Order: sequence, then structure tokens, then C-alpha cells
Amino acid sequence: MGRTLAEVSTKPPSSLTERRKAATQLDIAHAAAELFAAQGPHATTAEEIARHAGVALRTFYRYFRSKQDAVSPLLADGADRWRALLEAAEPGAGLSGALESAVQESLAAPDEEAAGALLRTRGLLRAATDDPALRAVWYRVNQESEERLVPVVARLADGRLEPLQARLVAAAATDAIRIALETWAGTEAGVAGEGSPAALALRCLRQLLGGLDTLLPTGGERA
Repeated sequence: MGRTLAEVSTKPPSSLTERRKAATQLDIAHAAAELFAAQGPHATTAEEIARHAGVALRTFYRYFRSKQDAVSPLLADGADRWRALLEAAEPGAGLSGALESAVQESLAAPDEEAAGALLRTRGLLRAATDDPALRAVWYRVNQESEERLVPVVARLADGRLEPLQARLVAAAATDAIRIALETWAGTEAGVAGEGSPAALALRCLRQLLGGLDTLLPTGGERA
């Protein structure tokens, strides 16, 4: 049976063997994304993905349960980046500001590599429109990201949020990014500027978390 998303997209691999496995998984993910973009998920087979990635079919199924699962490392990469930015923020420094800063930085496209990653995500989200299995992978990526974000939010709130409130903030923040990316994928807007993922996500975040101060003790967030 293939590995789950949680096994292929969490902490950075520590050993040489783990790094090689992660590199192979990423090669397969890139191959799947390229083929999905070129001919669609329905016309793509696991055999084609494995061949395109330069691995044996048994290697493909060692890591992924299906052809749609193969793109999970790419879809999860953005969530991993923005969570890492939040983990590096100081507790009590302002939860809203930390969330906005992380969203803007993680969805920015300062170079060709970052722009390419966003465009791959757009292609996968467009392909998912007619592929329920690919949509399921996308929703699972977001659900797992939300779950991992809860303790990060709780730490940033420095004890000022109840567990239910921390979960609510994590859900709203995750949905803000998901909705922004899905909306952007349906347009021809660029990777930067008005209508970009970062601009849309910031707008969604501010609207969804507009009541954040009401969740915090009297006085709102500490400056």
C-alpha cells in the first residue's frame, strides 16, 4: 500500500536515505503534474508517470496509492512553507499580523521558481475540476494543513485562545488560502499584483478573521 500524505510531506528528511526517498517522491510529483497539465488526469496512467519520472512502477506504488496521490507533495509544499514561517514568529507579537505576513511571503512570486510553483498549482486545481479523486487529494492536503496549524496558532496566541478558538482560527486561515488559490485558478490573473494568490489570500484572511479581536481577552492582541 502507498504511503499517506502525512508520511511524505511533514518534517524534512534527516538521513541520506530519507532525503533520497523525498527526492524520488518529488520527481514523481513533478512528472505527474506535468502530465496532468499536458493531457489531463483521465488520460494519464500511473505507468506513464513512473516512466516520465524515470522510476519503476513498483517504486511509484511504494510511495503513492494512486496517480492523483502523486501530486500531494507539490500541493502540500505551500502549506508547509507558510506554516514554517508562522513557527518562526514570536509568541505574543500579534497573531493577525503574523498570519498576514506569512500569507504574503508564502504566496509571493519573487523569482521564476516561486512563480512556477504557483502556476503548477493553478494547473492542478484546474485539472481537479473534472477529477473528483484529484479534488479529494487537494481537500486532504488542506485538512491536514489545518490540523498541523492548530498548535502553531495556539503558541502564537501565547495562551490567550481556548482550544476551540485556536482551531477556529486555524480553519479560517487555511480556508482563506484555499479559497484564494481556487478563485485565482479560475482566472487568468498573474502570480503577482491585483488578483494574485497573495492579494486574494490577504483579502480572504482579513474578512474571515475580522472578528479575531472578539476571541481574545479584553484589549485584543498585544502590540
